[in-house]
Amino acid sequence: MNHTHATTIVIPTYSEVRWDYLTRTLASARAQTHTPDEIVVVVDHNPAMYERIQRELPGVTVLENAYAQGVSGNRNTGAFHARTPLVAFLDDDIIADPNWLARQIEPFADPTVVGTGGAIQPAWEGPAPRWMPAEFLWAVGGSYAGMPTETAPIRNVWSANMIVRKDVFEAAGGFRVGFGKLGSRNRPEDTDLCLRMSQVDGGRWMYVPGAVIQHEVPVERASFTFFVRRCYAEGRGKVQMAGLHENDALGAERDYLWALPKAMFRYFGAGLTGKGADNFLRSGGVVAGVAAAGFGGVVETVSSKRPSRRTPVEATP
Repeated sequence: MNHTHATTIVIPTYSEVRWDYLTRTLASARAQTHTPDEIVVVVDHNPAMYERIQRELPGVTVLENAYAQGVSGNRNTGAFHARTPLVAFLDDDIIADPNWLARQIEPFADPTVVGTGGAIQPAWEGPAPRWMPAEFLWAVGGSYAGMPTETAPIRNVWSANMIVRKDVFEAAGGFRVGFGKLGSRNRPEDTDLCLRMSQVDGGRWMYVPGAVIQHEVPVERASFTFFVRRCYAEGRGKVQMAGLHENDALGAERDYLWALPKAMFRYFGAGLTGKGADNFLRSGGVVAGVAAAGFGGVVETVSSKRPSRRTPVEATP
């Protein structure tokens, strides 16, 4: 095996409710055509689950979150433990294609690449919502329409399907502990990490659409109410993130927003020309998503003061 492509897979988890998901994720990690050097499961302040994994899941390294509660600390615990040049992050509710790891490490042949991400396909527990615009699949943790269709540079990827150079990850301080997703709070800790890693030595990220994972979408996350709340939270989170960076951190978001009116009219036009009434619903979904995210951004801008939003990056142990 090429040592420079040796990889540790880190899987954060937190609740025994997700046990079946976790064992399925581990099975797909073990079935990779490029064998990982180590698979690490990090448990978020749940001693009973930590002990159960130790007892029932041999062949994996199990650690307890060494930081405050939250997935950012979970991922940092696993990444700082790793002894390989590359560290891959997967969520505990995914199924990785057997070629996922082999394909997603390919761009690291270029030393300027600091990280990669792959395609995330929603695995709907129930029927896919008729009103869901493909441009908003990010709201349920999926890759969305408008992303590259071939391997290409990208500003940021998502931590559900991410591989990083360990040395650059450590130089950037890892994920910003206390800034990620916890409860109803939804801050883009993965985008924040990508920006900081790119700033370490001018490195870049690559998106590899051929490296595919399936990401579980429970029935409750397929509701319109969840969609609106998620877009609102994203609007607030992106403004919070921008306050942590001196340079313009929201350029990609502006480009994305400019493309949405075209999507709205495209869906509406498809409905008018007899291509399915669901297109009218998707057109409305675009409007609702933009409105909710915009409102969240306004609320955060008005209610927050920049100094209070600055969260220090946890030091590398």
